Amino acid sequence: MKKRTGYNPKRRIAPVGILSAEAREKQISLAKYGGNPEHKHSPGDYGLTPPAQPRPGKTLCDGDRPLLKEEAEEMLREGLCKGLTSICDTNVWPQNVWSVSEKLEVFEAQLENPEQGVYHGYPMPMDDDFRHVVLKEWTAR
Repeated sequence: MKKRTGYNPKRRIAPVGILSAEAREKQISLAKYGGNPEHKHSPGDYGLTPPAQPRPGKTLCDGDRPLLKEEAEEMLREGLCKGLTSICDTNVWPQNVWSVSEKLEVFEAQLENPEQGVYHGYPMPMDDDFRHVVLKEWTAR
């Protein structure tokens, strides 16, 4: 597998309180986790079609352990609840949402459908320095 040469250096977590409580609650209630077959070893309960076909170089969300859709959706909601999102410039939905599992795994979700608020996500690689920023903010918020 070809190693990445770098990660997006422009990623930033939105400041606390940038969204109103009402706007945040709307995001939490309407956001969905769709998954992406390129990030799945086993499609499990995601209902993905075509069958999961991981692409070389992509981080698998279920590479280390099975990850049910319910857990992925809960982590997406928790990230939105804590406000661990990128700044929304042109859309109702942030491009990125970050979350941390109970096992302290750091995940990054990316918006895949801006009309419906659907995301797909994956664990952040250990060599991605931004994961330390996410862990620090997760603890602080």
